[in-house]
Amino acid sequence: MSLQKTEVDAIARLAGISVDPAEGEQLTAKLSNVLAIFQQMQAIDTNGIEPMAHPLDQVQRLREDCITETNHREAYQSLAPKAENGLYLVPQVID
Repeated sequence: MSLQKTEVDAIARLAGISVDPAEGEQLTAKLSNVLAIFQQMQAIDTNGIEPMAHPLDQVQRLREDCITETNHREAYQSLAPKAENGLYLVPQVID
C-alpha cells in the first residue's frame, strides 16, 4: 500500500503533529514502507500456529507480595488544601 502526501498530511493533522514540508516526501516513503511490511506479514499463513506471549519458554520470577513502605497517607493528606475521608478534594472544572 502506497500513501500519498495528502494522506500523510491528513494523518498528521488528525494526530496533531506538525510535519515540515521539506520532510513530507521522506515521511510519506517511510510510512508506505511500514504499511508494505504489514501487508507482507498479513500474507503469511498462520493457521495452526499457537499464539505466544513471549518467544522464550521461561517462567517469570515473581517477588513476594509484601509491604515494604510505611504509610504516609495522613502526612500527605495534612499537606493538601482540602482532604476528606482519605480523598483529595479539588475544584470542579467541568460544568
